[in-house]
Amino acid sequence: MIYNFLTNSSQFHIPTVPPSPPISLDPQIQNQNQTPENTELTERNMALVSSPPVNEGPLFAEVDMGADTSAPTVRATVVQASTVFYDTPATIDKAERLLAEAASYGSQLVVFPEAFIGGYPRGSNFGVTIGNRTAKGKEEFRKYHAAAIDVPGPEVDRLAAMAGKYKVYLVMGVIERDGYTLYCTVLFFDSQGRYLGKHRKIMPTALERIIWGFGDGSTIPVFETPIGKIGAAICWENRMPLLRTAMYAKGIEIYCAPTADSRDVWQASMTHIALEGGCFVLSANQFCRRKDYPPPPEYVFSGTEEDLVPDSVVCAGGSVIISPSGTVLAGPNFEGEALISADLDLGEIARAKFDFDVVGHYSRPEVLSLVVKDHPMSPVSFASASGKAESSHI
Repeated sequence: MIYNFLTNSSQFHIPTVPPSPPISLDPQIQNQNQTPENTELTERNMALVSSPPVNEGPLFAEVDMGADTSAPTVRATVVQASTVFYDTPATIDKAERLLAEAASYGSQLVVFPEAFIGGYPRGSNFGVTIGNRTAKGKEEFRKYHAAAIDVPGPEVDRLAAMAGKYKVYLVMGVIERDGYTLYCTVLFFDSQGRYLGKHRKIMPTALERIIWGFGDGSTIPVFETPIGKIGAAICWENRMPLLRTAMYAKGIEIYCAPTADSRDVWQASMTHIALEGGCFVLSANQFCRRKDYPPPPEYVFSGTEEDLVPDSVVCAGGSVIISPSGTVLAGPNFEGEALISADLDLGEIARAKFDFDVVGHYSRPEVLSLVVKDHPMSPVSFASASGKAESSHI
């Protein structure tokens, strides 16, 4: 079943996709591909097979290859919306409105985009050229640093309370502040309002490296929950085969991919990961227009500002949900802010793994193996009086 919801609760349909069926929680899902044309073709082909005598049973027992009604189904939503830039309290207020709406549709898992809280500074160069950093760029970083959040901290407490209030598992992209280093981070919360942990992006892309630190192997979690094993990789680190392999080895079943990449080719990467990992892939991206960022000269899109008007789209979304078989369940949406939802039949994971289990029966550990250093990599350690080393950060 496929559901695409706009944030005004009206139903949204991708133009090239047939209209979605009405919402139904009935576990007996009808064949949505049945048309008069293929019905006639099927009946004509069936006529070529001779029927058994009337008084004899069928030659073969009927096997139901549809969804296993004993396997749980999880309703998931990816949020496609923009940050309120430089205004973290307003952004969290917006997140709560979107979370409440997703919960009203029966969603059990809600995934927000990369850097939703704190903002993705698209188009900015922070005044950096090789060998020089401008005063204006340094002030821009000061404001960006102020919009980030501490983990743990009051904003994390509020997000946890929101997850508990609406009884959903919440995956939230944030900019994390650790002293004067920022990290592009994903936070995880359960439906009881508990903070589960975080993933820090291990490899920022291109100019992101001047504003974000590098995560290490201590924050590559996969959380076992009643709705499945959940983890996340952020934007282009999804293109790192070894990181994906580490997550597959941890048993990930619901693979969250918050991103800032709205190009068509992103869809190919998401489909590949679903097939490779035998997992559901939930990719959430922001949809932003120029007017969602502060106006110039406070904020400038370097090299393109003169070509932009307030309604110019600067990030076109493309959020999508894909099954372990590579089937697109919902999206991609390139039209505007939206809540994009689908029901995940968790029984499909086992069916996909029967074909291909990259860290199981389809692996060759005697030929190829991976070592993951999963301990914190602190730049400074202090030796206590007992001789035991103590890290400067937990």
